[in-house]
Amino acid sequence: MEWFENLPLLLKMYWLIAGGASLFFVIQMIMTFVGAGVDTDMDTDSDGSFEGPFQLFTIRNLVNFLLGFGWGGVCFYNTFDSTVLVNIVALLTGIFFVALFFFIVKQFLKLGKDNSFKISDTLDKASDVYLAIPGEKSGKGKIQISVKGAFHEINAMTEGERIGTGEKAKIVQVIDNQTVLVIKI
Repeated sequence: MEWFENLPLLLKMYWLIAGGASLFFVIQMIMTFVGAGVDTDMDTDSDGSFEGPFQLFTIRNLVNFLLGFGWGGVCFYNTFDSTVLVNIVALLTGIFFVALFFFIVKQFLKLGKDNSFKISDTLDKASDVYLAIPGEKSGKGKIQISVKGAFHEINAMTEGERIGTGEKAKIVQVIDNQTVLVIKI
């Protein structure tokens, strides 16, 4: 530890913050992967504006900030001559780590969305007729429709006149899980 004792005071501070935050970060990660249900968020008196997964004042965000601040200070200490500039860069690195954490959480939350296709999501939407639809419910044709960014082919019937291939149709009723009732647009 002789190398540590010979360091300037500010660099020692950065090393202590980086080491402590890294240790706490590793412990948090192990507890997360093991499934330990430890609530590390601090209770704050607020009007609810920081509710949900994006709470600003949490132990996890403090650790992320200190991780970036400490390692930013260690990495940039010899890069700049001014200690004020090193402190500013370390502060910005800490803020970047918190922002990066929010971005990663947001991406993971997108994975949990239910984007499964439900035929009821097609109601009142326009579609393209893929296979001509015979008139007066005398048979079925097919339509193509985009729902939640994916194209679907659905059986279609109409009570009115025949709707030809390439024409537009509006879905007005769901008949069953595979068939809809459309009108010509």
